[in-house]
Amino acid sequence: MTHEMDEQATPEALRALPSRTLSLVAMYSDRLFNEALGAADARKWHYAALAALREAGPVSQAELSRRTSIYRSDMVAVINELEERGHVERTPDPADRRRNVVTMTTSGRRHLERLDELISSLQDELLAPLSGPEREQFSALLARLLAHHSRR
Repeated sequence: MTHEMDEQATPEALRALPSRTLSLVAMYSDRLFNEALGAADARKWHYAALAALREAGPVSQAELSRRTSIYRSDMVAVINELEERGHVERTPDPADRRRNVVTMTTSGRRHLERLDELISSLQDELLAPLSGPEREQFSALLARLLAHHSRR
């Protein structure tokens, strides 16, 4: 689909578009993270679900979906994959037997710790040309853009 590009050969009108640059960096970021996580027998959604469970503790599948912005139908597949790997357990909710509660296992906590280290090194690789303060500013600006467009 795309191949290596010579940014100098790219028309100025395209180089001047922040939306294009953001899209290209996002594509690079996705590729970087997907490849590294795949090598660690994980996916971005696995990390999101485990990180949410660490913060919230045992929660329903619906709540986990809400906290991670992963569609409920996709969350079922994510939980199935994590459960197959022994990283989470799914049990009926004692308060409502129609719901399942998802709990991270000891194996899941160890896996998440390894993923935390991997994600941190990937963040460093992605943001390598930026200084510490620039990284903070860049992250804050991205968060503002996301907050603004999420309200729509």
